[in-house]
Amino acid sequence: MSSSDIFIGETIGTAILILLGGGVCAAVTLKASKARNAGWLAIAFGWGFAVLTAVYISGPLSGAHLNPAVTVALAIKSGDWTNVPTYFAGQLLGAMIGATLVWVTYYGQFHAHLTDKEIVGGPGAQATTAKAVEAQEKGAGPVLGIFSTGPEIRNAAQNLATEIIGTVVLILAVLTQGLNDKGNGLGILGGLITAFVVVSIGLSLGGPTGYAINPARDLGPRIVHALLPLPNKGGSDWAYAWIPIVGPLIGGAIAAGIYNVAFA
Repeated sequence: MSSSDIFIGETIGTAILILLGGGVCAAVTLKASKARNAGWLAIAFGWGFAVLTAVYISGPLSGAHLNPAVTVALAIKSGDWTNVPTYFAGQLLGAMIGATLVWVTYYGQFHAHLTDKEIVGGPGAQATTAKAVEAQEKGAGPVLGIFSTGPEIRNAAQNLATEIIGTVVLILAVLTQGLNDKGNGLGILGGLITAFVVVSIGLSLGGPTGYAINPARDLGPRIVHALLPLPNKGGSDWAYAWIPIVGPLIGGAIAAGIYNVAFA
């Protein structure tokens, strides 16, 4: 794979991942969405299918890492770090593009949601604003969860551990079952396996933090949230942003270490 193939493949694939994954979060969250309040099952399966679609689209070009934790793990496994910056750049750019496309797709719903006093508070608001106002006071605006993750209980050690554990499960599944014949990305069957693993992680381990398990998936859309002209959008919770970056990278490194010791 050339550097240009890697960059293009990761940009397109991660954009599709975030468009569909962020899209299901928007569909479940926003007023005037037909899927509003569809629940956690919809989100977990939506993200799993997003992974499946993105892998099949980008796999022929880049091997479909779509996640810096996967890239780090494969670099540790192989000892080859040559293309790591190219993967990272494509993943971050793709995540930002995907998040922007979610905003375009749900433009009217974002406006309706963020101008509703029951959602954002303000004069004339009712008691139902308490949760939204509390979230904004913590630095997370009312639609930040569409773009990035956040904890239900803010405990840095627990939140970090949760992201590490979830990522270890993901990366071990990729390394032991999901790699293509060359071992440098996800193959056809590997994409399906990984998609179901992502659903499983979401259902079983996603409750505490929303399971970023992917630094680019969280950082790129969080940057977009900070930049978009969304009315009453509140904060982007940058105080928490390091956890879904550091946790998955640590998890990826641990999983690669386990693989090299136990499976290689």
